[in-house]
Amino acid sequence: QVQLIESGGGLVQTGDSLRLSCAASGRTFSSYGMGWFRQAPGKEREFLARITSSGRTTTYANSVKGRFTISRDNAKNAVYLQMSNLKPEDTAVYYCAAQASDYSSQYDYWGQGTQVTVSS
Repeated sequence: QVQLIESGGGLVQTGDSLRLSCAASGRTFSSYGMGWFRQAPGKEREFLARITSSGRTTTYANSVKGRFTISRDNAKNAVYLQMSNLKPEDTAVYYCAAQASDYSSQYDYWGQGTQVTVSS
């Protein structure tokens, strides 16, 4: 069982940067693949980025590639999403999620989300 708590959201202006954090409970955090997603009002949940349990491999959605960076610190049971050059269309609730296996196609645990609002 893994509990995830996101933080770091807020109101920023176009072009600003923001770093989201996701704190995980549980002794087996280092065995989980981790991902970031977002959901804007009236839209479906969107995959943003993924990092394997070791942190060696990352994957990004085309919409954020080059602007967002996912990282993790297994010693701190945390995963991060560094966001730069933010745009109004990045406004959404951002979620972190955990996969029980790097080879799984589904995410087993989700956080409650943190709101990011980008003003123009």
